[in-house]
Amino acid sequence: MMKHSACRQMTEPGFWAGVLVVLCTLSVGADVNQALKTPSMPSRVLQRHKRDWKWDKLYVNEEMPPKNPPEKIGKLENTFFDASARYILSGEGANDAFTVNDNGDIVVNTKLDREKQSFYNLTASLIDSKTKKQLDKDDTFVIVVMDINDNIPVFPPEISGSINESSNAGSIVMTVKATDADDPTTQNGMIGYKLLNGTDLFNIININNTGVIRTLTSSLDREKQSQYLIAIQAKDMPDVSTGNSATTIVTINITDINDNIATFKKGEYYFNVKEDSKPGYEIGILEVEDKDEIKNKNPSITVQQKSNVFDIKINNEKNGILSLKVPLDYETEKMHKFSVDVSEYTVSESPDNQGSRLQMKAKVFIHVIDVNEPPVFNQTEYKFSIYEGPFENPIIGAVSAKDPDENSYKIRYSIEDPNCPVAVDPVQGHLSLKKQLDREDKPSYTFQVTAQENTPNGLMSYALVNLKVLDINDNAPELTNKSHVYICESDQPGTIIGTVGASDKDENSSRISFTLAKTSLNFSLHDNGNNTASIMLKQGGFSTEHSVEHVLEIEITDGGTPKQKRTDRLQIKVCTCQTPRLVEYCMAYTRTGMSVSALLAILLCIVTILVIVILIVLRRRYQKEVLVSKSCGEIHEQLVRYDEEGGGEMDTNGYDVSILSSACHDSSFRPSTGPSLYAVVKKPSACKGDMAMMIEVKKDEADHDRDGIPYDTLHIYGYEGSESLAGSLSSLDSSSSGSNLDYDFLHEWGPRFRTLAQLYGVDGSDSDSSD
Repeated sequence: MMKHSACRQMTEPGFWAGVLVVLCTLSVGADVNQALKTPSMPSRVLQRHKRDWKWDKLYVNEEMPPKNPPEKIGKLENTFFDASARYILSGEGANDAFTVNDNGDIVVNTKLDREKQSFYNLTASLIDSKTKKQLDKDDTFVIVVMDINDNIPVFPPEISGSINESSNAGSIVMTVKATDADDPTTQNGMIGYKLLNGTDLFNIININNTGVIRTLTSSLDREKQSQYLIAIQAKDMPDVSTGNSATTIVTINITDINDNIATFKKGEYYFNVKEDSKPGYEIGILEVEDKDEIKNKNPSITVQQKSNVFDIKINNEKNGILSLKVPLDYETEKMHKFSVDVSEYTVSESPDNQGSRLQMKAKVFIHVIDVNEPPVFNQTEYKFSIYEGPFENPIIGAVSAKDPDENSYKIRYSIEDPNCPVAVDPVQGHLSLKKQLDREDKPSYTFQVTAQENTPNGLMSYALVNLKVLDINDNAPELTNKSHVYICESDQPGTIIGTVGASDKDENSSRISFTLAKTSLNFSLHDNGNNTASIMLKQGGFSTEHSVEHVLEIEITDGGTPKQKRTDRLQIKVCTCQTPRLVEYCMAYTRTGMSVSALLAILLCIVTILVIVILIVLRRRYQKEVLVSKSCGEIHEQLVRYDEEGGGEMDTNGYDVSILSSACHDSSFRPSTGPSLYAVVKKPSACKGDMAMMIEVKKDEADHDRDGIPYDTLHIYGYEGSESLAGSLSSLDSSSSGSNLDYDFLHEWGPRFRTLAQLYGVDGSDSDSSD
């Protein structure tokens, strides 16, 4: 009874209420079980009890350090337990955090943390210690870890909220929530919230472990203060003064609404605009002032008196962009004056301003600047039409332009496109056809007409002209679907072997009619009345083995005015078909022949080849004649070698001496009778040291003369002509003894001509002795 009353006293107040109730219950239960085992009670009483385990849930406090001896938290009991029996634990924490002794006492061996594991599931077994046989079936039980207040509340890293300015008092701004790892079903895990500043504008209410922040006033104004930093304290065990707490800073943003008036920054705006500015030209900006954020600005600006000339649009910065609707004319109006209004719907919680429409006026002055303007057409685009084919009157219309300036120059018209089929009168602007038009070739033409001031460097402007070519019935219809008509070998008389159609390039050709131009013994034609005609077989018996041409001449007539008709030939093939009339193989009569265009192409190729061959033959003949004429005219070309001295005058194997002799004796080659044979060759004077240079010059001329046959430069000395100081160097018809010339100057030419000097009887030793 003392244990029970003590338990009742301990369970009345405070923090350990739940824990003590459980512990007292366990203690009382243990006493009762111990009383049942006292020696005074006979063992027969135990045998009458139900064979079962006897315990309840077991509880242990967290964060309790291990004790020595270990703390007992419960006891295992079973009716089959005796001195030879033994308890065994298995499961979570068995034989580590929890162990059982031989008497069935469960003890805790380590410090536990409820936040890591709040309960342990274990299994108890009873076995015979000797035989190791199980005495009763296993049973499970739970050890619950009791919580203590060992954790503090934790806030999220960043907390922020927002509310519209001018919101009503009591409006919810945001909610905050901190977490506590302790048991939420006890005071340890319950959290209360409190504001540490800003209590004149906001308050916080605790609802289900959450703090709800509300406004205390409706005077929040973003334009005065757009953000508030509020300190909030979260504390566990909110009903007692003790406990753990944490503090954080939350950000409350005041969002903007359209509660401010839009006004012009200036009362008057001045702009200059050239008169040649195009519609849509942006004249300037009308700046609007509004304290609200851009997303909440919604001004509307309207033009008074001049709304047909000027326009205003709102840009991204919510300012007004003034632009032109129509061009301005300096000659008509030099200054434009008008007013503009700005208005805006505002949304405010203030009764004096709620839904009110505020506006403000400003004046705008536009000064028009005069410029030299190009001619102006009376229309920006002209449209004309004319019938195709021959024309009686080539005039299709006229264009007109004028100079808008005060001096008003005359205008000249032109069309720059050389391929345009239309010409324009440069003075009157009349448009006329240059050639006959064909609608089927091109149904319409678009071109530009240029108007230019009739002054040097006059300004130009352009107008677009669209010319539509109207149709006349000048084309005959043509047969179509020819390939869809064929004869099957199995076709019987009366079979429709195909349907042909017709097309007409003209417009509105109306109904096309079909008739046979010639009567056919094998086929008949039926006009279907829908621009098609059916071909019907009169008799059967056709075969692909007999390649016979089957041609049907069909006359096609359109319904235009005047009517146009055409006769087309329809070739019909004979085919082997499957049922129903599916073509397998066709044999059509083919006519050998060639088109006129193909014949012309072949003839042109043949003529071209012949011309090329003739040119080649003529060139070769010309080259041969040149070679013959050169070989006959230049006698000295018979000298084929000169780089050997040979056997003297008796050696005539390498040279045609007779030709040289005849040339020497021929009066036509003598110096006294006209120009020399080698007069075409420029010869330097026979002075000392010039011979080597002359030879090099002649070699260079021979190398670069592509038209002549290469010749030996020594040939030119076979006969030197009348202008040479040395005369003839040839030994023909001369000798050293019979010559009256003095060859002593050959020694002055150097060692290269020593042999030549010796041949002409000049000895260097004689010269020296004579001296």
